[in-house]
Amino acid sequence: MSRAGARVGIGTHFRYDGETVEVVEMAATTAGNEVVLRDGLGRLLRVSVRELLFSDRAVIIPDEPGPAADDVEEIASVVLGQLDEVERHKILDRAEHVREVLTGFRSGTPQRARDGEPRPEYAPTLPLEARHEAKAAELGVTARTVRRWVAQFRDHGEAGLAPKKGTARKPQVTAEDRWVETALEVMVEHTGESKPSRTMVIERTRARVIARFGPEVVPQPSRATAFRLLEELERRHPLFRLSTKRNRDIADRPEGVYGKLRPTRPGEYLLMDSTRLDVFAFDPFTLRWVQAELSVGMDWYTRCITGIRITPVSTKAVDVSAVLYQSFRPRRAGADWPRDAVWPEHGIPRSVLVDVESLEGPGLVSPPLVPETLVVDHGKVYVSEHLTSVCRRMGISIQPARLRTGRDKGPVERYFRTLREGLLQALPGYKGPDIHSRGESPEDDAFFFLDELEAIIWEWTATVYHRRPHASLVDPGLPGLRMSPAAMFEHGMARAGYIEAPRDRDLGFEFLKTVWRTIQPYGVEIGRRRYNGSALNDYRNIKSPYTDSPVKDGWPFQVDPDDITRIYFRDPADRSWHSLLWEHAPSASMPLSEDALTFARKLAAAKYRFPDDRLAVADLLERWNVGLGTTLPERRMALRLSREQAAIELPQTEEETVVSLPSVRKALGQSAEREEPAEPVLTAAPEMGDDDEADLEDGGDDDFYTDALEDV
Repeated sequence: MSRAGARVGIGTHFRYDGETVEVVEMAATTAGNEVVLRDGLGRLLRVSVRELLFSDRAVIIPDEPGPAADDVEEIASVVLGQLDEVERHKILDRAEHVREVLTGFRSGTPQRARDGEPRPEYAPTLPLEARHEAKAAELGVTARTVRRWVAQFRDHGEAGLAPKKGTARKPQVTAEDRWVETALEVMVEHTGESKPSRTMVIERTRARVIARFGPEVVPQPSRATAFRLLEELERRHPLFRLSTKRNRDIADRPEGVYGKLRPTRPGEYLLMDSTRLDVFAFDPFTLRWVQAELSVGMDWYTRCITGIRITPVSTKAVDVSAVLYQSFRPRRAGADWPRDAVWPEHGIPRSVLVDVESLEGPGLVSPPLVPETLVVDHGKVYVSEHLTSVCRRMGISIQPARLRTGRDKGPVERYFRTLREGLLQALPGYKGPDIHSRGESPEDDAFFFLDELEAIIWEWTATVYHRRPHASLVDPGLPGLRMSPAAMFEHGMARAGYIEAPRDRDLGFEFLKTVWRTIQPYGVEIGRRRYNGSALNDYRNIKSPYTDSPVKDGWPFQVDPDDITRIYFRDPADRSWHSLLWEHAPSASMPLSEDALTFARKLAAAKYRFPDDRLAVADLLERWNVGLGTTLPERRMALRLSREQAAIELPQTEEETVVSLPSVRKALGQSAEREEPAEPVLTAAPEMGDDDEADLEDGGDDDFYTDALEDV
């Protein structure tokens, strides 16, 4: 039997710093055991035994054969791990026979002898060769086979008796290396192009090989062999089997070990990204079906969503600023939201408070956080001068992700997929992630307004996403424990001991767009809209201190394009912020955007000879109240379908979870408190127009809207 150990003493050889040395003397000193080494030139070196045995500079040279790490044979666990249950029992039984030949006992020791052991033909007093012959006769094999088993068992134990198995490999297709390298080169060139056929790649490879090396220099494989070669090269560079988008993603993978940012506390990294939603929405401003874009902010450590913004068609820089502002000042939660989905205003989790009821109040949709670093892509809306300047002033660093590398913002990309699979596909108007998943006419089912869709996404995020355990949210100390974003926030709070909270509530005004205008006796005029307020009284007839403003005697005003009913002015005297109201703001019962006012002016210009903003806004609100932007037949069918599903006791599905959200039920016309909503009374505001009068005379639209919700 070989030995794993080697004797260290006088005469033992070592490889020390690349040279062969011999131990010529061993001595015990007060500092420990030491040895004297002699190299091939006769030079002596004194080192400690500890350095000789445990330092990377020295390697022992054994005098006898034995096991080593560079042996060709696999280790015992690998050999035994490849056996199935039948083979394992066969090897264990064979090992018992070998132990009986060697010791006379199947267990290998007299202390665990079985009944009748040792048998006479295997008595330890008999010669070993006689025992070999007896075992061969018993098992029906030759004595040579038994001797081979005994030798294998002595060298490797049970693993030596296992059948020799190699790695299951398909026979390699032999071909000229130059042809294979050229084929791989052609495949790499098609990474960013449309998917080619295998025949075209083979033909281009053959033509390039002839042009590069000459005719009949490199042997050309047959067509079948070339196809098999491309199948093997597909593993190195995918081109034919997967989609072109997936192939480009695989080709862009970094080589070597993947790096990763590892957040250690809430608020350390804030991921921001935008994506086009896979569902149509209805724009109440233009009364058209539109594509909706979603912009979100996500805390990397907790995966909590800190800001959500839905915009029609495309995202602007002001929308990104609004998402970042929501991390400073989160939105208010709905009154009918469950208690466990609402965050306290102070942002401290309830689990770490002593007296919860004393601090309870109106809840928030997410915890307030001040991010330390923003991880964004290279879109213009994310690297605008205004956003970068504000982040620099507030001490927030911006870290752009690599170009066309979605994995740098992997958690937020995964949130988009979870949102699509958990919520959007259960909503009307869902059109799928690509053209192959698109329905016949998803626009016919879409009826959610943009603000309704944003409220639904916020509520689903707070009630479902923040409370559902995530596979990627783990504690290194408890790798088997899966936590939800809300639980991870509590964990991070307890781990860090603090959270970063906004130091001033008015810092959010710095994220808004600045417009320079003069202060007139009647107020400030922006986009043919006049704003006024008492904060301007001291500055109506004085010269502006901003001498370098783009407008002569101009003053800075902060404007929110999504709410033009008011602007914000900062008093130079005490540096406090004040709101200036639009003169026609009382006519608007809701925030009015720049796009909505433009649309209202266009409608009023087509209807009235001398329109003004007040008349345009009033007419637009009248159209909204009539319900022209509401598709009642779709809502009636959705109500009927949801009521039929509720009448049957079945396990709750993802779609039923979405339908049960208060925001969805409210948009569908269902009451959040009662199972059977009261029958609504439709009151249509009169609108003077030839088309409406003709419809009323025919009894068409009037009869339809009269019994539109009769089933409900």
